[in-house]
Amino acid sequence: MSLATVASRAVNALTADLVTVEVHLAPGLPGWSVVGLPEGAVREAKDRVRAALVQCGYDIPAKRITVNLAPADLPKEGGRFDLAIALGMLLASGQLPRDALQGVEVLGELSLSGEVRPVRGVLPAAIRCQEAGHALLLPSANLLEASRAGSVRLHSADTLAAICQALQGGGLPVHPVPAHGEAVPTAAVNRPDAVNRPDMADIYGQSQARRALEVAAAGGHSLLMTGPPGSGKSMLAARLPGILPRLGHAEALEVGAIASVAGCFDAQEWGIPPFRQPHHTTSAAALAGGGSVPRPGEVSLSHFGALFLDELPEWRRDAIEVLREPLETGRISIARAAGRCEFPARFQLIAAMNPCPCGNLGDAARECHCTPEQVARYRARISGPVLDRIDLHVTVPRVPMEDVVAAGAGHRAARGESSETVRRRVAAARAVQQVRQGTLNAALPARALESVAVTDAASALLLRAMEQLDLSMRAYHRTLRVARTLADLAGEVSVTPAQISEAVQYREAQALR
Repeated sequence: MSLATVASRAVNALTADLVTVEVHLAPGLPGWSVVGLPEGAVREAKDRVRAALVQCGYDIPAKRITVNLAPADLPKEGGRFDLAIALGMLLASGQLPRDALQGVEVLGELSLSGEVRPVRGVLPAAIRCQEAGHALLLPSANLLEASRAGSVRLHSADTLAAICQALQGGGLPVHPVPAHGEAVPTAAVNRPDAVNRPDMADIYGQSQARRALEVAAAGGHSLLMTGPPGSGKSMLAARLPGILPRLGHAEALEVGAIASVAGCFDAQEWGIPPFRQPHHTTSAAALAGGGSVPRPGEVSLSHFGALFLDELPEWRRDAIEVLREPLETGRISIARAAGRCEFPARFQLIAAMNPCPCGNLGDAARECHCTPEQVARYRARISGPVLDRIDLHVTVPRVPMEDVVAAGAGHRAARGESSETVRRRVAAARAVQQVRQGTLNAALPARALESVAVTDAASALLLRAMEQLDLSMRAYHRTLRVARTLADLAGEVSVTPAQISEAVQYREAQALR
């Protein structure tokens, strides 16, 4: 009897747990069995592996073949174990040297022709592989993704035949691994679509909304824009990515790991804060994440970036309520019968809505035909606790036509600053926050707010505003965080009455609902 083991990795939330692929050949009627809690795609691996081995000219032993994926209580899914099973078969049958894969972990799906196809979750696997001091053998299509992990030793190939040829020669296939940062843009402006990137200079007027967007970007705050159709709410939201600074290496690794597990990793997006814009028909499960083997949802795919929800009252109530916990904690916990997992979800919520069903309430140019009851029902689709968790509430009025014409005629005064100018201020404010507290102001815990420097006059003004507007303790804390961001943008050491006054203005719209 012959036995061979090959190391691999399974996807389990954002971790990549070690899986030992054991291939056992025993006398008896020829047949295959795959055990170790495999799901459908893993059980089908035997057919893909058999065809790939035959196409590459290797023999299938006429024995009873048992493939065990240990540990047995860890769910396994996808085709990521195909390559490990195929190589384990060749090791067990003596067609490859028995110690050929010592200290090497293997990932990859096989086609029937023996091509090695990419798999998801490679970046977390590469990180764990590096921590274990192992090398990683993977598909060539995943090579750039795995190289983001750091100094892990990587080996890749396009076909099973190329891998076996290298192993028979006493080595492993070696492809040049790009240096860290190579083939990845060093700045967002270097991307191929940079010339078409939305710019803040395209926005006519809307000085208050532009200011609120800058404040939101500087402190990582959530923002709700309310205004009639065509006032520019979606245009403003689309320009948020252009004023956000690039992510640090640790943040980029977290964001990249989430995208890798979700199967949407893009090397061209490395270091760029994500911006997600799901349709309002998106379900609560798609927002939160989940599944029999849980995958990250939109709130996690927006981690360290922004999640834009347009037409907020048109979203299903249960989908909006999903946002409560991640907006407060920056994480989302998903519990299923098979287990529980947690994903990071430190995102900025950028939302937009009309003031009423017809959209014309408060518009000086158009008449609103909605009854007070219709307006109340429309606004009640968003619960008070969700609104309470949104830091900035701003009204976006319709832009007067004369301003649009003036801007179109080339009068720069009718336009605002460019995204690059705003981005520099946002980056400077964020740098101050990182030095002072190691996190953005929006993520400051309540206890840390006690140490925020506030002048006596500013403190008295904030207390008076909270009493007059009858806002909650959560609103108090969030208003103070916004005021701290305003002070950082102004270069102030302490929060002054001017910053408190502006921060309270962003809460008045909520209080008047």
